Amino acid sequence: MNLIAVTILAPLAAALLILLLRRIPGALALSGATTGLLASLALLADTGAGVSHEIQLPGLPNLPLSLIATPLTALLSGLVAIIGGLVVVYAIGYMKRDDEKVRFFASMLLFVAAMQTLVLAGDWILLLAAWELIGLASYLLIGFWFRRPGVKSAATRAFLYTRSADLGLYVAVFILIADAGSSDITTTLNTGGGAATAAGLLLLVAAMGKSAQTPLHDWLQRAMAGPTPVSALLHSATLVAAGAILLIRTAPMLPDKVLLVIGIVGGITTLVTGLIALGERDLKRTLAASTSSQYGLMLVAVGAGAPLAALLHLLAHAFIKSSLFLGAGVFQHSRDSTAFSELHGAGRDRPWIFFGFALAALALTGIPPLSGFFSKDAIIAAALISSYAPLFTTFVLASTLLTGAYMARSLRILWQGNIALHNIAGLAWMGAALAGLVILAAVLGAAFPAIEAMFSDPLPGNNVAVILGLVAAVVGLTLGWFVPAQRLLGPLRPWSQRSFAIAGGFNTWVVRPALATARSCERLERALYNEVLALGRLGLNVARSCERLERALYNRVLALGRLGLSLGQAVRLGDERGIDGLIFSLVRGVTYLGSRARRLQSGLIHRELAITVVVTALIFATLLIPILTF
Repeated sequence: MNLIAVTILAPLAAALLILLLRRIPGALALSGATTGLLASLALLADTGAGVSHEIQLPGLPNLPLSLIATPLTALLSGLVAIIGGLVVVYAIGYMKRDDEKVRFFASMLLFVAAMQTLVLAGDWILLLAAWELIGLASYLLIGFWFRRPGVKSAATRAFLYTRSADLGLYVAVFILIADAGSSDITTTLNTGGGAATAAGLLLLVAAMGKSAQTPLHDWLQRAMAGPTPVSALLHSATLVAAGAILLIRTAPMLPDKVLLVIGIVGGITTLVTGLIALGERDLKRTLAASTSSQYGLMLVAVGAGAPLAALLHLLAHAFIKSSLFLGAGVFQHSRDSTAFSELHGAGRDRPWIFFGFALAALALTGIPPLSGFFSKDAIIAAALISSYAPLFTTFVLASTLLTGAYMARSLRILWQGNIALHNIAGLAWMGAALAGLVILAAVLGAAFPAIEAMFSDPLPGNNVAVILGLVAAVVGLTLGWFVPAQRLLGPLRPWSQRSFAIAGGFNTWVVRPALATARSCERLERALYNEVLALGRLGLNVARSCERLERALYNRVLALGRLGLSLGQAVRLGDERGIDGLIFSLVRGVTYLGSRARRLQSGLIHRELAITVVVTALIFATLLIPILTF
């Protein structure tokens, strides 16, 4: 079987088995994720060696579907498989006491399979289908604990934010296919002129929704209502990564003016969400805001004309951020909360977990020799030589400083405080997965030269970029550790805690009206349903009345029939026993008299004369009696 098919079908088949068997979901999930991981790594090795893999599927007329392994898609597939597999390992421990393991692991593997389809899609139609599937899977996972207060609202808002921006992708795909006459992604990248500009801006809108870029960043922090393994997967290699992946894949097509807009959007986002992260009062929400900020950095790299730098930071960030979220999940289990007010000293409860969390935090800040140092160095170098160097460099350095500040603040809160040691179920599974991800986050930078060689696109080297990045990172760490967040933010603190929403922001102008419209439609639907139900009940009552009338008429007709039958039987009896009996009696009498009278006819003369005399005497007597009585 083709390795591409195994990469996608292994987690999908495991999800179906979990739903069908409804037992040992953790083992089935682990086997599906492991099989997909092995196939993905083999696919990456083959692609690096020059072996091509492709699957052609029937699609629309003249628009076939295809899955293809290029160096970029194979690398992204490997990223999804590695993080998906390790998050599943972590989730076995994290969900140990949860009663909904079947639904959780099935949704997780559906998510992984959909994301593998997205990164390996060779045409726009299949990419759109996978785009929809990851949206569905993310909705199911964010709303997994739907019985808890606020969870359904968070899932709905995430769905509305991303679905609103997805309209940009649909229109962009329509423009690209119409212009190129093909749905093949590689072919459409040759689009130029006004079509490329329009499609590029629309693709940016779609990426802003999925990657939570300003002003569409608020949904990602609300998505923290889901389980921690979901957050780790969502923020690292799946849903949120999809927007950046979309722009990285289409970067060769984008005109300079579109690249400038992309860089500005990313730069604004990395500053705004960095300030939000610095003012947050919850660890997971801090990491969520950080995710938006880091993806903003990737957009700056794309805008600076260095999509490879964005790709390297996407890879490093995936391992770093998943490590941070998994560490936060352990702290959450330890203190039953992710609020900073409850996490003072939580790092002392589990020093090894804190060490892994701290290592990932330093990597995210850009401290050498960790992976984040090399990826941020590449972005700073690209910004320095871009056409908009002053603007883009300012964005990147400010983001690096803010990253150091909010990560140092988180580390300080986790370390400074009293120990409150509690037993954590499934800690061995959680610790093993976290260790694997932290190691990858630390050493991945050593693989960057090999990745550069795969693309034959060397990144610019710049000693100034290294120095500027280090200085910004160290200054940020120092400020975050020693200076309280409220002092660092100053007058920006209220804005930060409101997520920099102006006049309520996207939530007020789009989400609330959409939800209000939905509620109105629901009320209308219910009213119509009640009317239809009332009409149905009325019709049922009429039918029942008609049935009762029919039964009454039937009973009347039946009674008349029985009366007629009784009369008929009475007439029959009267006819048979009355008239027929009388007639038959007369006949018998006449017959009898006839037989008796026949005996008188003997033929003897003397007897006949005697009878005549007797009869004559009787006649005379009869005649004389009235005369004598007078």
